[in-house]
Amino acid sequence: MTDIAVLLSETRSFPPPADFQRQAHVRDRGLHDSATADPIHYWAEQAKSLTWRTPWTQVLDWQPPHAKWFTGGTLNVAENCLDRHLAGPRRNKAAIVWEGEPGDRRTLTYWELAREVRAFANVLKSLGVRKGDRVGIYLPLIPEAAVAMLACARIGAIHSVVFGGFSPESLRDRMNDAQAKVVITADGGYRRGQIVPLKRNTDKALEECPSVQHVVVVQRRAAGPITEAHVDMREGRDHWYHRLMQHAPDACAPEPMDAEDVLFILYTSGTTGKPKGIVHTTGGYLVGAASSARMVFDLKEEDVFWCTADVGWITGHTYLVYGPLANGATCVMYEGAPDWPERDRFWQLVARHGVTILYTAPTAIRAFMKWGVEHPRKHDLSSLRLLGSVGEPINPEAWMWYHEHIGGARCPIVDTWWQTETGGIVISPLPGLTATKPGSATQPLPGYSVQLLTQQGEPIPTGGGLLSITRPWPSMLRTIWGDDRRYVETYFSKWAGRPDLYFAGDGAKRDEDGYWWILGRVDDVLNVAGHRIGTMEVESALVEHPAVAEAAVVGKTHELKGQSVCAFVTLRDGHQKSSALREELREFVAQKIGALARPDDVLFSADLPKTRSGKIMRRLLRDIAEGRALGDTTTLADPNVVNALKEQYADSEG
Repeated sequence: MTDIAVLLSETRSFPPPADFQRQAHVRDRGLHDSATADPIHYWAEQAKSLTWRTPWTQVLDWQPPHAKWFTGGTLNVAENCLDRHLAGPRRNKAAIVWEGEPGDRRTLTYWELAREVRAFANVLKSLGVRKGDRVGIYLPLIPEAAVAMLACARIGAIHSVVFGGFSPESLRDRMNDAQAKVVITADGGYRRGQIVPLKRNTDKALEECPSVQHVVVVQRRAAGPITEAHVDMREGRDHWYHRLMQHAPDACAPEPMDAEDVLFILYTSGTTGKPKGIVHTTGGYLVGAASSARMVFDLKEEDVFWCTADVGWITGHTYLVYGPLANGATCVMYEGAPDWPERDRFWQLVARHGVTILYTAPTAIRAFMKWGVEHPRKHDLSSLRLLGSVGEPINPEAWMWYHEHIGGARCPIVDTWWQTETGGIVISPLPGLTATKPGSATQPLPGYSVQLLTQQGEPIPTGGGLLSITRPWPSMLRTIWGDDRRYVETYFSKWAGRPDLYFAGDGAKRDEDGYWWILGRVDDVLNVAGHRIGTMEVESALVEHPAVAEAAVVGKTHELKGQSVCAFVTLRDGHQKSSALREELREFVAQKIGALARPDDVLFSADLPKTRSGKIMRRLLRDIAEGRALGDTTTLADPNVVNALKEQYADSEG
């Protein structure tokens, strides 16, 4: 009996297209084999692709659960992302191609981006920022967000990016935990045609942030009514970005940083109570980011790479800024919503900018499914050559929709599993090597050791269990800012006496071919009549039904079974909720994966509660199903969704 029951079976398989495979960076098992035989040598070879000021003396110092990578080595992240590209043909290559929600556009070449970063690094120095100081970044998705991150990296300041959709309270708590010295924000940002009042939010947050001495405000007024006169600027504390930049010199030598110096703190989404600041360091993080970006996305010189994540999330850090820029790639950056002003905005962007690689979230893909295929069909998507998925596990039917309607059945899909804590991708296909299966993240990347374990720590060859990383990796988190004890307890204490085993918090299954399938958070696993069922499998069965766009499943206390299955379902456009459809969906799940998984409750909803990074907040759905008071809702994209659901569920129960 495995720890988590395996219910779903997927037999479809898609080998790499022959033309893609012939030109791919990785097209045989040699790299995997050499990395397995000698992982330390493998990571040392990957690190050699970066520019180091001082060579390292030791690749890995592992004192479980604490790792130091490339000890003695020094380098600078901004130099690796910018300066080293300026001597050759990349000097005038587009680094960032940006589009604002109102339609304004900018392109920054590597030379232009480097000048902007150097100038802003000098601005930060003029405000008293020194190596090791913390700088908060609370911006819309505009080029200045990347500039601010790279400027901090250039002078050795530690940045902490807070997503621009977060509340003043969320910003306050994070800045206080980090003891930030400076906050960089904007007069506003655009979201679905509305202006997000970032400066106003910042002012409210800083009423209780005594460590912050200066606020730098980027003027983001595009087509809107924001002008300097509309913004409340506190004398002595607040400074306009464009005014500071007018006279800032654009010469600023990169600070040599020890490989283990902190690069950034990123607070995880959905936390309650004290913020949890994940600490990533300079050398190991960049090695992981640069190598995974090159291999997983098969980055070529001519690629136009669009990672749709905001820099407020780890995906935006690693695959919008650091990983692609370290490889000299061209990155698309878009400020707004995927359905503004129309539901074809993403596909308009792909066609206009000639995007070749698209990396987005399953929640977005399921939204596109819900809206219908007519929107992508309006645009020429033939420039695409590779698709990626990140965030939650992707349902097989969403994978197939993505494959057929966005990739034209010709683009490999890399479904990637990783976390804020891992810093970079851990499990993913290599698109020129790995045959893909819809819904499977396939296999660990070279250099990673991943095992499936029981609750007692016993290995599970095939079946369902707990996902563990059994060997340190360069881009792993080093600690939780200011709370190393919490780091040890949260990530390295699942199996007593084994501080070398990292527990990801996720359940997974491994099939007979050695492929990995992520089943979702272990906290979300259902206990139904003595069986542990992963939410992903029930949700995938529901999404296979032609009426369903998205589903979230939680457990509800049941006096006989322990828990019953409760499903929240969003329908595709053109389908109507009814009691007949509710019963049809219950039976559909029973036929697909067994009567054990048949939902007792099916509730139709126009939307599901999600964090601003697109993850479904099943914790809140459990609160609704159990009739409890709602937990922390500060990280929700739209708090109204959960309140409406609560009322609807109460009515259905009544």
